[in-house]
Amino acid sequence: MKTSCEIMVQKILPAIRVALTRSLINEYGCNQQKASEILGLSRAAVSQYMSEKRGAEVGFSIETQEEITKFASKLMEGISEQEKVIGMCHVCKFVQKSGWLYKKGVIGRETCMICGNND
Repeated sequence: MKTSCEIMVQKILPAIRVALTRSLINEYGCNQQKASEILGLSRAAVSQYMSEKRGAEVGFSIETQEEITKFASKLMEGISEQEKVIGMCHVCKFVQKSGWLYKKGVIGRETCMICGNND
């Protein structure tokens, strides 16, 4: 059995990175090197996200995609590392609150079995 936190780290965060990488490259014209610098990832990781070798098995709702696009826009403005962490946490919480884990049947409960929290 996996906790919701484990699933978020293993599946959702890589999927968010895929969407951010694609947004930075396709919508803002960044090259892979620039995207890797903005996201604090290796260029190889960005390449794997773009080629769907990592994080590609998750599909997000339009609303979630819009939140990711807003965050990509903030990243392009040049925000601090702390603001990047806060932004990533915001998107992750947005996915959790949207019920993605439960709608997709990944977890059968709406709260974490350990902490009892759902946000």
